[in-house]
Amino acid sequence: MYSPRRDGIRIYQRLTRKRALFIIFLLTVLVFLVGASATVGTAKISFGEVYLAIISRFLPSVECGRLARVVVWELRVPRILMAIICGVALATAGCTLQAVLRNPLVSSYTIGISPAAGFGAALAIILGAGFISTYPYMPVITNEYVIITNAFVFALIAAFIVYGLAEIKGATPETIILAGIAITYLFGAFTSILQYIGEAEAVQAVVFWLLGSFDRVTWKNLPFALTIFPAAALLFSMSWSLNALTMGDEVAANLGVNVKRTRVSCLILASFITAVVTCFVGTIGFISLVSPHLARMLIGNDNRFLLPSSALVGAVLLLASDTIARTIARFVLPIGAVTSFIGVPFFIYLLLKRRREFWR
Repeated sequence: MYSPRRDGIRIYQRLTRKRALFIIFLLTVLVFLVGASATVGTAKISFGEVYLAIISRFLPSVECGRLARVVVWELRVPRILMAIICGVALATAGCTLQAVLRNPLVSSYTIGISPAAGFGAALAIILGAGFISTYPYMPVITNEYVIITNAFVFALIAAFIVYGLAEIKGATPETIILAGIAITYLFGAFTSILQYIGEAEAVQAVVFWLLGSFDRVTWKNLPFALTIFPAAALLFSMSWSLNALTMGDEVAANLGVNVKRTRVSCLILASFITAVVTCFVGTIGFISLVSPHLARMLIGNDNRFLLPSSALVGAVLLLASDTIARTIARFVLPIGAVTSFIGVPFFIYLLLKRRREFWR
């Protein structure tokens, strides 16, 4: 006997299994990439030695060569973990911003967070100005804490300025995006002026930082970077509200969602996550834009599954990009340049797709 309810439940269960399998598949790919990425470098270490070195850290009875253990744990694992953390953070922030602003072209660049962080870092590198004092015997270029603090503070300042400007006209998605574009150009201009007046060595350091790099990552950075996970967990917990927001403010309000509070909370959390990433590894483009779209094309728009899937896609993309950056040339390419090669064609595709939809 035909039963719409029973068929609907069956379809939903099948779709849920598909989404769960996709998440498991991404986790499997990520584990494989960890081993592949750890084999890349000057010291030649096999795939098996990488996993033995990782396991021996937790099980001392497992034998592993000293060279493999030192190289993998002291040099490569911190870089790999930071790539995973940054990929999760940027993709989660991008997916959240696209949901609350109902615009598939939104990313951390769109609302000015990354350009503001870049300006903060440039200010510390070129002028030596920072929110914390520098050591008198240490050049500011090597004083990473000044750069990190500046980048973090300016990223949060940009987020609050964007929201403050939006509040003047009402915190609608359109006003937030327009305010973000204005802040993006403002801090971009400030950074250009600093590069114009700076010395050659400092300008080179700024350019290197703006392109993004994991070369400066050490174990001491990771505990601070892990602060993104509580913020990401809060965003995951608001997935139902995000689903409602994607249907429009009026529908969300009728479903019991506090639209303004949810939008502000998501904006602040996404800004915090992006600021943490940017202050440690510089500006990395397109991960926050591309990852949610790739996940959305495969599992749909339900943010309960889309947020974790986007996070895993971001981790896979960024770790794969970093691995490519260390293998295709005799020197390590900036990670931001590699992600741009991936992101620009996808961005153009989205623009053309939206244009076709507009003219229908």
